[in-house]
Amino acid sequence: MGATPVEERFIVNSTGRRVTLLGLPVMLKGNGMNANELRDKTPDQLREELVNLKKESFNLRFQQATGQLENTAGIRNARRSAARVKTILNQKAADAAKSEA
Repeated sequence: MGATPVEERFIVNSTGRRVTLLGLPVMLKGNGMNANELRDKTPDQLREELVNLKKESFNLRFQQATGQLENTAGIRNARRSAARVKTILNQKAADAAKSEA
């Protein structure tokens, strides 16, 4: 896959992003995508990102329930990132509807 190990639980994929061993993006403060980067993506890419964030959120909640989660801020970061993606998807849908009318 062209990944290089960074820590025991994380690897860097071929695009240079840190991901968990499950292939999900690592959402650390300052490491997530900002709104401008998300606006450059297509709606399909945003939906894929949203699915990944939902999976990450589920995994983090599961880790918290089993007592394995060390940094609980990751849950909030994943939730906020998902909300950011949803907001941009809704903005793109509104812009598309406005341009059709």
